[in-house]
Amino acid sequence: MISNRFSSFFSFFDYTPTQWFDIGKSRLIDYTLLIMIVRKAKIDDVKAINALINSYAEHDKMLFRSIADIYENLQTFSVVELDGKIIGCCALQIIWEDLAEIKSLAVDKPHTGKGAGKILIEAAVAQAEQINLPKVFALTLTPDFFEKAGFEIVEKDTLPMKVWTDCAKCPKQKNCDEIAVTKDLK
Repeated sequence: MISNRFSSFFSFFDYTPTQWFDIGKSRLIDYTLLIMIVRKAKIDDVKAINALINSYAEHDKMLFRSIADIYENLQTFSVVELDGKIIGCCALQIIWEDLAEIKSLAVDKPHTGKGAGKILIEAAVAQAEQINLPKVFALTLTPDFFEKAGFEIVEKDTLPMKVWTDCAKCPKQKNCDEIAVTKDLK
């Protein structure tokens, strides 16, 4: 059973104007309520997750992940669904007994800035808290986004060596431009 605290992160409302009505000098707007749902990823989501991640990877914004890699790590992923379509994804990978990484955070470009990334981070943090992890971290090109969610910028070398396993696969490993952010959960 999902705790009330975690389930509170499972939806976000987005009001989208669907039609404008002109009435003299005033305009009325007919709104449609769209509900974003955060949930654990399913097998049917793999291709959408792969497309989201690789759309960012093509522009050097994150590492590519193969379909096989996503299948192998599917249980670490959460997705945001809007109107039946996957518009965002994020993985929480446990590194050690006291640390997990939030990774592969990607939101479909037309939906950025509407809260999908925020609720994915909140869901990952809630999931880490649920299993009593004391700290989460991320390597990011957008530290301000994470700072708004309560993360702090730290020096990369303060993170344990085990964190750097993905760096061996990165073409930018010698000129890494990612910034480390952490959030204490205890």
